[in-house]
Amino acid sequence: MTTADHQANIAARLSIWAKRIPGGIAIAEPESAVQADGTRSYRLTTFAQLDSESDRIARGLLRWGVRPGMRLVMLVPFGSLFIRLTFALLKAGVTVVLIDPGMGRKHLVDCLAESEPDGFVGIAKAQAIRTLLRHRFPTARWNVTVGDRWYQRRWFWGGRTLGQIVALGSSEPAVTAPDELPTMKASDNAAVIFTTGSTGPPKGVAYTHGTFNAQVDLIRDRYDIHAGSRDLACFPLFGLFDNVMGVTTVIPDMDPTRPADVNPERLFEAINHWEIDQAFGSPALWHRVVSWCEQTGNGFPTLRRVLSAGAPVPAETLRKLRRFVHPDADIMTPYGATEALPVASIESRQVIAETGPAAAKGRGVCVGTRFDRIEWKVIQIDDGPLASIAQTVEMPTGKIGELMVAGPVVTSQYVVRTDQNAFHKVVDGDRIWHRMGDVGYLDANDQFWFCGRKGHRVRNAGKTWFTIPCEAVFNVHPAVYRSALVGLGRPGEQTPVIIVEPHPDQRPVGPAANSRLIKELQELAVRNPLTRRIEDVRIYPGRLPVDIRHNSKIFRERLAAEINRVG
Repeated sequence: MTTADHQANIAARLSIWAKRIPGGIAIAEPESAVQADGTRSYRLTTFAQLDSESDRIARGLLRWGVRPGMRLVMLVPFGSLFIRLTFALLKAGVTVVLIDPGMGRKHLVDCLAESEPDGFVGIAKAQAIRTLLRHRFPTARWNVTVGDRWYQRRWFWGGRTLGQIVALGSSEPAVTAPDELPTMKASDNAAVIFTTGSTGPPKGVAYTHGTFNAQVDLIRDRYDIHAGSRDLACFPLFGLFDNVMGVTTVIPDMDPTRPADVNPERLFEAINHWEIDQAFGSPALWHRVVSWCEQTGNGFPTLRRVLSAGAPVPAETLRKLRRFVHPDADIMTPYGATEALPVASIESRQVIAETGPAAAKGRGVCVGTRFDRIEWKVIQIDDGPLASIAQTVEMPTGKIGELMVAGPVVTSQYVVRTDQNAFHKVVDGDRIWHRMGDVGYLDANDQFWFCGRKGHRVRNAGKTWFTIPCEAVFNVHPAVYRSALVGLGRPGEQTPVIIVEPHPDQRPVGPAANSRLIKELQELAVRNPLTRRIEDVRIYPGRLPVDIRHNSKIFRERLAAEINRVG
């Protein structure tokens, strides 16, 4: 199913499903109260309800004075209300500004201010903070206060409540005039989505309705997703994709900003209750789930499609996870970035049997084959801007360089931190290539092997070390949960340092045990040509710092700053 040519609005797909399966459950959200038997009941929203309720909000916004093209920041926790509001804003032609609330106050405020919003749709706390910092948001006039109940009070910050917006949208004829909600083109902006900031300050990426439609088409077709599936949406954005594919979004009882701290028992209850056949989660989430399954013996026999993204998933984690899902389940690891998603994908069986063992020897992590309509090249590494495709030098098969991609899901520009466009976007006639910032190589089967981030490579006059291949050598030690390669000194004059996070139950206690583990890791390093010159190995005192979105990408910049501060 694709949207009609005259209406490219991604939210139009929801309306199609509301007509096809009006009584189908679009969203199931757990109630906060636990029942006597220890389980939770769920608030249900049908496709018809989701469509009509988002229509009313969209009409209310337009009747109030909001206009297509305005930027409104969404500061509402993920849940059924978040989904209603997002579809409503899209239907109104608004550009939705989506941001991770866990990125830290400074980054959060800076990103919001630089996006120059016309208003905020947020909970009372967010509106209060916005008011206190009103000088940072001089154009934010269209502000809507929401809460657990739609008729949340306004306090001293003005604007409208969501209840008032709904009333405005319900006051006119019950049947919407054909031209009342705006018709959007594929090239019209739909959202500004921020990168995690794992390799520098977060950047605001412009998503068009065409970008979203292409994403849905590619994901649906590659993973054979059909209406009637039930998805446990442990990553908020994928919950929105569900509903435009006719899939039920089951909202998990978890903090989506802290997937590594999820309570697997809550996921187990939801999967059993709803006989869920699909789930999306970060590698950190699945690592925790697998450990819980091993301890309890519980599994998820209804799960037939598992997706994990945000960082490479170790072959061992995939092998263990396969024991606890349906025997015929596909466990896929899609690869991409906020600026270009999806790009490639690989299935667990190939990782376990073929690419995982190679990764453990330092070959990098194979991310699989390209999605349809995606093109990619590996070019010579360049830390400067590349204005034109003519300035690129393509690398031969098997040689490490930086990856660049083109296709319908590749975004064309940053609208916040626009200075970065010169470093990431390459013009090629009437299309744009995106430089992913990832280094690696293409093999003879046109599969990309990821070797780390370009900005994370460690360099001195005689050698370059890439993070993923080097870290893999140390990660095979049974006591190591994960490790990070960072550079001590200035780029070009760096000494490589490996920082190790042991498994919690194998953390060395006392100086002697610490020294013994370091010596064992140094002996591992000497045996591999990739790591032979890495002598400085350090045990990190706690968890390695990770990104806010998936809790999986290691913040190597922070670690590098720490070791360069202390030496």
